[in-house]
Amino acid sequence: MDEKKVKSNPEPVVPQFVASDFNSTTKLADNQTEDDEYNPFEHRQTENPNSTSGSLAHLLKSSLGTGILAMPVAFKNAGLLFGAIGTVIIGIICTHCVHILVKTSHDVCKRTRIPVLGFAETAERVFQYGPIKLRGMANFSRNFVDYGLMATYYSAGCVYIVFIGSSLAKVSNATFDLDWDVRIYILFTMIPVLVIGQIRQLKFLVPFSALANVFIVITFGITLYYIFKDPLVFNDKPGFASLATLPLFFSTVIFAMEGIGVVMPVENSMAKPQHFLGCPGVLNTAMATVITLYAVIGFFGYVRYGEASAGSVTLNLPTDDVLSKVAQLLIAVAILFTFGLQFYVPMDILWRKVQEKIPKDKHNISQIAIRTGIMILMGGVALAVPDLEPFIGLVGAIFFSSLGLLVPCVVETVFLWPNELGMFKWILVKNIIFGAFAIFALVAGSYVSIEEIVKLYTGSDHTE
Repeated sequence: MDEKKVKSNPEPVVPQFVASDFNSTTKLADNQTEDDEYNPFEHRQTENPNSTSGSLAHLLKSSLGTGILAMPVAFKNAGLLFGAIGTVIIGIICTHCVHILVKTSHDVCKRTRIPVLGFAETAERVFQYGPIKLRGMANFSRNFVDYGLMATYYSAGCVYIVFIGSSLAKVSNATFDLDWDVRIYILFTMIPVLVIGQIRQLKFLVPFSALANVFIVITFGITLYYIFKDPLVFNDKPGFASLATLPLFFSTVIFAMEGIGVVMPVENSMAKPQHFLGCPGVLNTAMATVITLYAVIGFFGYVRYGEASAGSVTLNLPTDDVLSKVAQLLIAVAILFTFGLQFYVPMDILWRKVQEKIPKDKHNISQIAIRTGIMILMGGVALAVPDLEPFIGLVGAIFFSSLGLLVPCVVETVFLWPNELGMFKWILVKNIIFGAFAIFALVAGSYVSIEEIVKLYTGSDHTE
């Protein structure tokens, strides 16, 4: 990877950096001179490094969640042809934004001679070393990313708990002829959640991510079996739905596909981080798989169920078939196993902010207490308001569009400003276009989510 040319902007004096980011310990290369080429990968000291295959499993799992089950609905809101093309384009944009974020982080590490930087620290250092007029925004950029990630993932965790409880309620009540409220199943769900949420290292979450991926693949297989069981009818499905429903399509695909918060922790914890980018690379392999699965489930799910497509394609499966019940249970377990990975991101951010205020001999018990308290709070929110989806959709639209699309574009632009933006400043033009798309997705997704909230609390029918 070629080192970036030194910019014309003067650089501030940087204090010694001690990275406690994620699960790594880092040291500055004190024995190198300014003229030496600095390779951050050679100076990373990562405790319990993650394998390339384990990193791939984590990255796949971060983008394969409940959102993919809603892809038939997304296609219904876009149309068959536009949905297929739009899914691929959005997937490529998301992949590119992740790529430029990681690439910029590597280049910042080279310039500052720091072995590893997280998402928020990358944003902070880019502004700190960027144009003089923007350096005052360094602390704001770090806090924006940190608090945005925490809000997004804690909120998503609440939805996961509700989703698992609702899936268990649907299957159990139908199988055993019960009439238990979904809140009872949410309480049962909290037992394994409290255990999984105590895992603090990505390496130990690999088996859960791997099993979750297997269960999701099996669920997809069962779903595809029902989709292709009978002849498909294509000619009654429009190629393009309508402009009015496009915001629903964009908000669904972006929220479901983006896993920006997990990217830097996964890359930073790799034993061989040079395998993350490149071709094929962990990133390209994971995102190519994700885009293909999203397109297949969305396209053929919509062809099969048409306007009757439910919020989760598993809800369209026959209610009295054992195989469909297996699919619903497996996806519930898969989402349960995903909780550990989703919970890891905000907890790591929070712990880095509070650990210095806690005596070292109290770190372990403090981690247990903080994690338990937050998970109990999340469970309490899920119990109090089982219909969280519109609220979390609003949070996801705001933060995933901004964190996953807009922030990487801004970070790359500021880092390369003003002399490294390519011929005719094509990088700047490209990032302006992608940034405008991110803002459109943010506004459109927020509008749709607020509309759903209004419908929910005014008592009108908010289902399709």
